[in-house]
Amino acid sequence: MSSDPSASTDSVDPDEQLALELLRRTDYGRVATSMRALPFLAVARHVVVGGKILLRLHKGFGYHQACVGSVVAYGADNADVASPRDVRWTVQCIGLCEAVEPTDTELGLFGPAPRFADGEPFDPVYLRVEPQVTKVHTLRAGQDHRLQRVR
Repeated sequence: MSSDPSASTDSVDPDEQLALELLRRTDYGRVATSMRALPFLAVARHVVVGGKILLRLHKGFGYHQACVGSVVAYGADNADVASPRDVRWTVQCIGLCEAVEPTDTELGLFGPAPRFADGEPFDPVYLRVEPQVTKVHTLRAGQDHRLQRVR
């Protein structure tokens, strides 16, 4: 077993493992849930640890309050960075969200936090999503290029 906490996906099915590996290729995504009976999206920094998705959001927005204890969707993609010849992919994970205090190792995986959010000092809050439903979709031009797992 690897000592890298972000690499542990031993008990994950192959499709979910591919989704988690793709999430590792990008730093930010969007968390979706409802707030006051209305849907909303919020940008979040993410890392994958042990088959779960850790999120870092700005506490000052208050979005974490709507997420904690709720089923959320988290999505990320490579649409803005893929070249015309690349396979474009999108990942969506749906699962229960909980507030967490990350370990020092987990905090290190996030890297430095932004200094400001909407002109105010960035105040991080951390959430964990345990995927229950995971989908990967691809868009490609030309030949059939299958998205392959990276080892």
